[in-house]
Amino acid sequence: MADALQCWKTIQGKQASSWRQLGSLTETIVTANFVPAHLSGQDLSGDDLSGANLSGANLSGADLSGADLSDADLSDANLNHADLSLANLSQAKLIRADLNHADLLAADLMGADLKGANLRNADLKGADLSGADLRGADLRGVKFYRVNLKGADLRGAKLSRVNLKNANLSGIKLVG
Repeated sequence: MADALQCWKTIQGKQASSWRQLGSLTETIVTANFVPAHLSGQDLSGDDLSGANLSGANLSGADLSGADLSDADLSDANLNHADLSLANLSQAKLIRADLNHADLLAADLMGADLKGANLRNADLKGADLSGADLRGADLRGVKFYRVNLKGADLRGAKLSRVNLKNANLSGIKLVG
């Protein structure tokens, strides 16, 4: 696992013209299957993990700030205390993921699937959760200040002690 991650990080550091020379190796790494990944405390800030399979991964305390995790599968992943500020998690699968005390400041979670996720005490200030599926998610104590929840599905979510100040709540689903 460490070798694959190091190889992937090395490839990411190459200039755009070098990607063509790497051919199928690049495709293999970019769509890598990091299961089961033990990446707690790792610095993955700004990395491109789009489409990666990180289901069940241990990313607790990892720095994923500014990372591209669009379309990634993070189902059942441990992201406890992870820094996901400014990360792109659009269309990501975070089903049953543990995001307890995670920093999701200004993160892009448009259309993300967060069914049954634990977001207790997470900081989502300025995040975009438009169209996100938060059915059955634990959102107790979440900071939703200036969050875009337009069209989000919150049916069955636990919503006690949430801060919804200046949040966009148009079209959200709470019942049904």
